[in-house]
Parts: sequence; structure tokens; C-alpha cells
Amino acid sequence: MVFEKSPDGGWGWVIVLVSFFTQFLCYGSPLAVGVLYLEWLDTFEEGKGKTAWVGSLASGVGLLASPVCGVCVSAFGARPVTVFSSFMVAGGLMMSSFAPNIYFLFFSYGILVGLGCGLLYTATVAITCQYFDRRRGLALGLISTGSSVGLFIYAALQKELIKLYGLEGCLLVVGALSLNILVCGSLMRPLHSRSSSLPAKSYLEKIPDQYLIYNEKEKNVDEENVNILEKASTEGKGVNKPCSSDCKQDSLMNKNRLSSITSKETDVYKMKVAEQTYFYKQLAKNKWYLYLDYREETLGLFKNRVFSSLFVAIFFFDIGGFPPSLLMEDIARSSNISEENHIIPLVSIIGIMTAIGKLALGILADFEWINTLYLYALTLIMTSVALFLIPFAQSYIILAILSGVLGFLSGNWSIFPYVTTKTVGIEKLAHACGILMFSAGLGNSLGPPIVGWFYDWTKSYNAAFYFGGLCVLCGGVLLLVTALPCWDRLNGSDRHEKPLPHIGSYKVSFTA
Repeated sequence: MVFEKSPDGGWGWVIVLVSFFTQFLCYGSPLAVGVLYLEWLDTFEEGKGKTAWVGSLASGVGLLASPVCGVCVSAFGARPVTVFSSFMVAGGLMMSSFAPNIYFLFFSYGILVGLGCGLLYTATVAITCQYFDRRRGLALGLISTGSSVGLFIYAALQKELIKLYGLEGCLLVVGALSLNILVCGSLMRPLHSRSSSLPAKSYLEKIPDQYLIYNEKEKNVDEENVNILEKASTEGKGVNKPCSSDCKQDSLMNKNRLSSITSKETDVYKMKVAEQTYFYKQLAKNKWYLYLDYREETLGLFKNRVFSSLFVAIFFFDIGGFPPSLLMEDIARSSNISEENHIIPLVSIIGIMTAIGKLALGILADFEWINTLYLYALTLIMTSVALFLIPFAQSYIILAILSGVLGFLSGNWSIFPYVTTKTVGIEKLAHACGILMFSAGLGNSLGPPIVGWFYDWTKSYNAAFYFGGLCVLCGGVLLLVTALPCWDRLNGSDRHEKPLPHIGSYKVSFTA
């Protein structure tokens, strides 16, 4: 589908505003789940690995379902998806307040809230990219700061709500706040398709002739049935006594009337059968073609070397880079750092620095002389260095600095849709983002439980963060190496494709 030209302003700024608040309201609690994580550890007394599944599912399920989310947004539009998803998020949060055990939280908080957040994220990114082209990096950076600001505010808010109303009251209040997403969704006015539709034919005119005109065999069967009826009527007349002329005339008129009524009913019945037959055949054929198109497009995306590298790099990044935002409070407690020394919650530091990082990296992505792909790979490598340093942090100040660095670098999420758009184009953005977020969902779902299991086995987080840092480093190096232009010359692709532009005007043109 080809949309109208992006206005790069106007109502687009309203879209940015409501998308910001949508991500603020839906992601605030799931990203600040580290505060709830400590409460759930004390309430249900389960292992750290099992309890970490709640927060990891809340962040991972929506991303795992991103291919489905992308299809939903493409099929129904951003506004209906946003309205529907607001009830999922609010309902999941409120149901979690009545959770009798950790397994109930897997469904209510992990699956329901996570799936709703995934739908909302895809909707906000898709409609923002429709409204912005030249300023797309800035727009995506602004809306993605919504989740980071939500993390900063909700970390402190949930702590205060737990003190005032307990864990159950906290979840009820947060669930009620998320209903404001309804207002945001109502303002997401979509851009219309640029292609003008031709005057639609009536439904009957679209039906091929073979479904409306029956072949000679069917006509012969109908004539044969009429002949049998006439023969039976004639034989019946021979048995009865002769009637008067008036009686014969009335009988003939009744017969003609009955014949005309029967003929009309038969034609109507045939028409209905033809319509239904054609409808179901076309429906099955269209669904099959849609499946084939989706499969072909997916295979085509993975033939792009940059896209395949992004898929792997994002998976490794989320395995190692996501757990600190969920477990940093417990890391401080495990390092015997007293909560009295916490000037600001570590989760809040991650949140505010993530917001700054998203905005700063989004602005950098709009500069023509910056290659956004290399910028994204650089953030991965720097994240791995910060993860390697966490085991050496034995004070609140050092943990706060590392939390700020990790938060700023995780702001690369704002340029992720930007890189994806430059890689596959705006027409395939929803599809490509769905696949890449599926990879991120796998990492988000597995990362915190892996870190928790490492702690359960070794009674220390050191080995877990060495492992996480190594994963992120491998992803960053892989992405950086596969993006080098020399691969095209080695593969001889420069004979068939246009040469890669210089680093200042980055546009992906490599294939596997």
C-alpha cells in the first residue's frame, strides 16, 4: 500500500504527542517491573530465575508476537489496534492484583500486558513513520522517550503506591491509569492510500459468467424435470373425468402461474448458490495468495545481509542488555548496598538516561554524514563493555554510573526503526519490524531468567554478566563486519548492483 506524501509536521506532531503518551502509559509498569520483582520475590518466595519470567514475559511476549502485531496494524490500522490494546493492558494489570501465585502472573502480567504493549508499540511506530520522512529520526526519538520517561516515573510511583496501598492496590491504580490510552488512540488519524480506487462494480457484476450461466447439461436436467411433471399431469388428466371448459382454462392458468413462480424461485436459488460459490472460492484463493506473498516477502528480507545481521545482533543484545533494567535493584541488594544510600532508584536512572539516549541518538540519525547502521553497532559494543564492568561495582555511585551508561546506550531502540526503514523501505516496515522485534522478544524472554538461574546456581551475578557482555559483543561485531562495503566487492555484487554510497548518505543495497 502506498500512502500519501509524509507531511513532516502538521497533524504529525499530534501523532508524536499521543504516541509518546501511549508508550508512557503502557510501558511504564513493565519496564519498571524491577520494583515489583522484589515484592514478588518476598511474597511468593520462588527462585530468582522463575520470578524473573514475569518481567521478561511482559517485555518479550509482545515482541515475540510482533509479526502478528504488524499484520494486525497493516490490516486494521493503528487507531483500532490502539483502542483494543488499551483494554488488554489495563485488564492484565488489574487482574495481576488478584494473583494467587507466580503462575497466574505469567498469564495476567506477562502475556496479557506484554501482548498489549507489543500491539501498541507497533501501532505507534507505524503511524509515526507514515507521517514523517525527513524528520523521521527526531519523531521516532521523541515517541520512544515515552517508555523511558514512563520507566523513570513509574519506578518511583510504584514504590510509593506499594507503601500506601500495598502491591494489590498499586497494580489496580496503574491499571486504571493505562485506560487513558483510549484517548490517545482516538487521535491517531491515519493517512489515506495515494492510489485512487476505480468505481466499484456491483457484487453481481464481479461474478464470472461461468457461475451465473449454467451449462447445457444443467439446462437439460431442468427440462427433463419439467417434462416429467407435465407427463405426470397428463396421465392424471386421463384418469379423471373430463372437465368443463372453464375448469380447463382455470387449470391452465394455475399451471402457468405455478410454472412462472417455480422458474423465478429456481433462478433466485441458482443466483444465491453462484454468489456463495464464487465468494468462498475467491476467499480461499485470496488467503492462499496472501500466505504466499508473506512467505516470499519474508524470505526476501532474510536475503538482505544487513537485515539478517540485525536479526542476530538484536537477539544477542536483548539477552545481555535487557536484564540490568529488570534486576539492577536486586543486584544492589545482593552487593550489600543499603537502600538508604539510594539517592535515586537505579531503575529510575536507567529510565531517564534511556530517554536522553533515545532523543540524542534519534537526532544524530537525522544527520546526513552519520551512518545509522554503524552508530547502532557502536552502541552494542559499548554496551558489552559496561556489562563486563558490573561485577566490579561494589558501591552505589559506581552502579549508578553504569546504570546511566547502560540506559543511554539502550536508547538505540529509537534508531532501530530508522535503520529498518532504510534497510527495507517504508512499504515493508511493519513486516520487517515485526520479524526483528520477534528476535528481540526471544532475547527479552530468555535474558532475565538466564541471569536469575546463574545467580541461583552460583549465588553471584558475576558469571551472568560476563556471559551477557560476551553475547552483546558478538552481536555488535557481527553487525559491524557484515555491513562493510568490501563484502559486495568480494561477492561481485558491484557488477549487478549500484555501488554503495559513502558513509554520509547511507542506504542499504547489499544482498546475501
